[in-house]
Amino acid sequence: MINKLVNKIKATGAPIVVGLDPMMKFIPEHIKKRAFGELGETLEGAAEAIWQYNKEIVDHIYDMIPAVKPQIAMYEQFGIPGMIAFKKTVDYCKSKDLVVIGDIKRGDIGSTSEAYAVGHLGRVAVGSNSFYGFDEDFATVNPYLGSDGVKPFIKVCREENKGLFILVKTSNPSSGEFQDRLVKTESAGDRPLYEVVGEQVAKWGEEHMGEEYSYIGAVVGATYPEMGKILRKVMPKSYILVPGYGAQGGKGSDLVHFFNEDGLGAIVNSSRGIIAAYQQEKYASYGEENFGQASRAAVEDMRKDIAEALNNR
Repeated sequence: MINKLVNKIKATGAPIVVGLDPMMKFIPEHIKKRAFGELGETLEGAAEAIWQYNKEIVDHIYDMIPAVKPQIAMYEQFGIPGMIAFKKTVDYCKSKDLVVIGDIKRGDIGSTSEAYAVGHLGRVAVGSNSFYGFDEDFATVNPYLGSDGVKPFIKVCREENKGLFILVKTSNPSSGEFQDRLVKTESAGDRPLYEVVGEQVAKWGEEHMGEEYSYIGAVVGATYPEMGKILRKVMPKSYILVPGYGAQGGKGSDLVHFFNEDGLGAIVNSSRGIIAAYQQEKYASYGEENFGQASRAAVEDMRKDIAEALNNR
């Protein structure tokens, strides 16, 4: 699957992943009115509004980008109907030949981690049959329970030809409380914990290579470009998923160090900056009715911003 992601990035010229992180405050009134009119102001009504919102955005941008990243918490909050909307979104995006990164941030040990891996990336056995659960192409994984929380995911990825993005340095302001702590290493003295985790990601990745890059990638926030520069060297063959562009403060000029010299090696996420673009002053002229067109315009601007930054580095 890493090969497909790299090839689609080359084909679109857009190292961009759109975060499908719907919130009710983002969804235009006409969509909510239609969904609530049919199903009431219920969990089912909210889930239908989310699904229709996602679908229209995807219809307007699928030809411009290689991948999407639905964040599962935004669906889980609506219970079982929300999870159905998540699954419908995953399936619809795959029908448009988009790579789907399930932003699930799972991490546990033993059989629990294996169950998460099977549910999101693999097939679950039911008697003599087996079935895909959510069936994303990649999943985000929290490694801070150690290798026995990650290896079950790697095993399923190997079986299914899928991939991982492992949290190394996240974009949130308090990430440094733990991730920046200095830890003693035998070979290099005191080093930040995120570097140690990045080094381990690179080691896992060496054993699980695609044609150009490993299918074991990393998450490194756009809000920490200097750390991204270090981690790019630590993980030369790991694709880096870069959250934090746009609404969280990251911009194209912050991103150049996340990429290798070939212009590959990173894929940049924008969520609300794309899916709620119509609420921004820059795209307000599109109006609520044309929110999908506003999202398309925001993708085009993001693509130009990143391309310009890479060309000028």
